[in-house]
Amino acid sequence: MAPEAAIAPDLPIALDRLQRDAILPQIDAFLAAVADPAARAPYEALRAAVARQEVPVELAARLGAIAELALTSGRVRAAFGPGAELAIWSMFQKTPRGREINSSVGALNAALAPLAGRPLESVVAAARGPGAYALTIRAEGVQATLRFEPAGVRIESLEIG
Repeated sequence: MAPEAAIAPDLPIALDRLQRDAILPQIDAFLAAVADPAARAPYEALRAAVARQEVPVELAARLGAIAELALTSGRVRAAFGPGAELAIWSMFQKTPRGREINSSVGALNAALAPLAGRPLESVVAAARGPGAYALTIRAEGVQATLRFEPAGVRIESLEIG
């Protein structure tokens, strides 16, 4: 997780050449699939900004959506390798969605802190529905249930005592 101070939500996102070169084909693929000029306009603006290696705040969410799709589909890794995948992940963390994920992971780690140093009693996984799973961890006087969904991970319940 990147430190919050390193991810400024009110500044443009600066890209390095690897990030630019790996994300441009993803934007181009999206543009090739969209015929409506009105729908294309913001993505054309995004493409121009990425080509300049500086994405303004107002385009950061679009950049994040394309980066998230490129990462979760494996397209970046398949086309450019693991180094590019890490570079796009680093860039993604600067987008609104990436900051949201970092924040939720930080909150999750804070919520799990009471489990530290306690003897583990049980760990149980359960399906909550398609694409949704829970992991319950019980350790000496503490029980935490984590919920994993496509949108992220969160604490479903935390019982102490």
